[in-house]
Amino acid sequence: MAYNLWYWPGIQGRGEFVRLPLEAAGIAYRDCARELGADALIADMRKYDRRAPFAPPYLELDGMAIAQVAAILLFLGERHQLAPSNMKDRLWLHELQLTIADFVAEVHQVHHPVATGLYYEDQKDEALRCAEQFRDARMPKFLDWFEQAAQSNPGEWLIDGTMSYADCSIFQVIEGLRYMFPRRMATLAPTIPGLIRIHGLVAEMPGIRSYLASDRRLPFNTDGIFRRYPELDAE
Repeated sequence: MAYNLWYWPGIQGRGEFVRLPLEAAGIAYRDCARELGADALIADMRKYDRRAPFAPPYLELDGMAIAQVAAILLFLGERHQLAPSNMKDRLWLHELQLTIADFVAEVHQVHHPVATGLYYEDQKDEALRCAEQFRDARMPKFLDWFEQAAQSNPGEWLIDGTMSYADCSIFQVIEGLRYMFPRRMATLAPTIPGLIRIHGLVAEMPGIRSYLASDRRLPFNTDGIFRRYPELDAE
């Protein structure tokens, strides 16, 4: 049985962190809101009178809804061998995914530092200040820690000698940062060889190659998490 994945149509967003391991592992799923529209997504969320998801993405199977990217991936990792079998390693991978979630939240805050309900143009001055601090301090801090994680285990992948869901998340982070901050990423790339290696390994997986070449992989745009505003980038 295929999973139902619910996320806003028209953007990659946080839903992409779920799509990528599904595509990489050839796991059947239905991208429901892209088929049925945003109104169908809102209606589906309202059907839960108890334990409703706070927000998309969420995954449905057999009447169960799992929300929050890290929780979804924890579930998929255990069910589809996308995470180590050892408890200690599984929890470390989950810790890594939660840290990625923290980083993604800060990425979004760069272009919306005042309020998510305001347009970028309404907070551009604040975004310029936020972007400078993010490029100079927060971006290297997170990437350095992820690089330490990439170098902490033998083999080419993050852990266990095979791809995990977190490798797919690293791929998406690198892709998004290269789109959002091409100049800054060109400067930082030599300092994160492990992350660049993992990005390349994920990109060459048959399922990912097929996905990236398809119309299912939406382009980055100025409605998602990773947004390119040239004035926010610098070396």
